[in-house]
Amino acid sequence: MQAARAVGLGVRVASRNYPAIARNGLIQRSALSSRGAVRTVTLKPVSPATASDVLNSQRIKRPSSPHFTIYQPQITWIGSIANRATGGALSGLLYAFSIAYLAGPVVGIPVDSAHIVDLVHSLPEWAKVSGKTLLAAPFAYHAWNGVRHLAWDSVKFMTVKQVTRTGYAVLVASAFSTVYLVMM
Repeated sequence: MQAARAVGLGVRVASRNYPAIARNGLIQRSALSSRGAVRTVTLKPVSPATASDVLNSQRIKRPSSPHFTIYQPQITWIGSIANRATGGALSGLLYAFSIAYLAGPVVGIPVDSAHIVDLVHSLPEWAKVSGKTLLAAPFAYHAWNGVRHLAWDSVKFMTVKQVTRTGYAVLVASAFSTVYLVMM
């Protein structure tokens, strides 16, 4: 539509005084379509460089969508991103530990349970609590959000208001679960 305006394409409507009943948009459109609407076309010679400049200036003004910076942050999409991030992080950690466990004897690094218990036992208390928190928080969030998704699979909590409420419920349940798991 913007390109059509740039080259002079548009609709010219003859000005008329319509009665009060014709102030309704639907009636006006039907009245305009049956009589009075004239399509005009004005062609202007435009060089390819000018056409490219017009197109580039229009592109600069457009938002680059979809991009989250143009939207107001909401619990719905932040929760979705967090669910994907926690799932990816937990999966990556599982794969890294599994590869280290399998490759440890080949490389000469002991990664068996006895060495892991000794390593954790030798850490200071703040490191243990920090490590448990870094593992418990994404685990709790991803687990509770999984329960939320199972509810959605059974077509529960599907309105926008319910989705928002369950998002906050997942955050609260995750916080309590994280504290519980760290204190165990």
